[in-house]
Amino acid sequence: MTHQAEETDHSASTAGTSASAAAGEPVPAPAPTLTPAPASGTEPAPDSDSAASEPAAVSTTAPTTAPDVTPAPPEPTPVAPPAPHPLKSRRLLRATLRWTAALVVFAAVGAGTAYGIAGMERTDVPGLGTVSDGRWVYPTLTKPPLPKGSPGPLAEGNKTGTHYADLRELVLPAPKGATADAALRGTDGWLPTKDFLAEYGEKADREELAQKFTEYELRHIAARGWTTPDGTHTRVYLLQFDTAAVVDELTGQIAPYGGPGYQLRGAADSVPDDHFPDKARIEDVMHVVYTESKPYGATQTRHAYLAAGDVLALVIQDRKGTANPVPFQQTVTLQSQLLG
Repeated sequence: MTHQAEETDHSASTAGTSASAAAGEPVPAPAPTLTPAPASGTEPAPDSDSAASEPAAVSTTAPTTAPDVTPAPPEPTPVAPPAPHPLKSRRLLRATLRWTAALVVFAAVGAGTAYGIAGMERTDVPGLGTVSDGRWVYPTLTKPPLPKGSPGPLAEGNKTGTHYADLRELVLPAPKGATADAALRGTDGWLPTKDFLAEYGEKADREELAQKFTEYELRHIAARGWTTPDGTHTRVYLLQFDTAAVVDELTGQIAPYGGPGYQLRGAADSVPDDHFPDKARIEDVMHVVYTESKPYGATQTRHAYLAAGDVLALVIQDRKGTANPVPFQQTVTLQSQLLG
């Protein structure tokens, strides 16, 4: 009886469990066995593969009380590293840095070239057209080609300082917006000596200069003139002789440093221009510069003699009121470059 009763009770218990499962009531799972995190310096826990290979022990009898287990502190959530920039972005960044560096280099190089612009005042820089200081815009200057095998006028091997290039192509061209002076075109680009001598005011001076030009064997004269919109009248004359020695001697007579040997027409009170900047002078070209001192008449005249090899040049500018020194300095500098 007792044995049958126990079997009856066991069957009932089993049936009850099956009924509960069938009814959808949850069956409590056995409590998991938690392994505390190993302390520093302790042996590491066995890997998950070995733990999984051992069967888990399942108790058929539910515990009456839950075990007193202290859970391990949660591990900090790792912070994902920032996503790397795409390759395209890196290339773009490198390209930007290269261009930035290139611009800095170009700025540094540009500031130190073009006739030493970096160290010059605005009024000392030739060849640049700006509105603020009166500079003119000239076309790009190109020296004419030399005959094959001929040296430049200032070359060491050119003992006579001869300009072998066509002298007419060494005359400075007119700036942008200027009106050409047809009277200075001459015949085939060569100007008669009497037209050049007309620049001097005194008859006696013209006659004396004509005699000197004959003695020193003046070969020919190339010239160009123009008038700019502000009323400035410019004339450029290139006189070519046989040798540089002749030019040096004649320059000392016509253009001594203390004052002009022969005064120009309308500029009887010309004196040395002490304010002509040194940076506007070209090396190996002699510059003797004059300006008309106050009080002058209706117009002011500035002029300069340039000696380079076998050529003696005269640059003249006059303007009603006051002649701006900036375009005058610019014109003298550019003409000097063509002769040097």
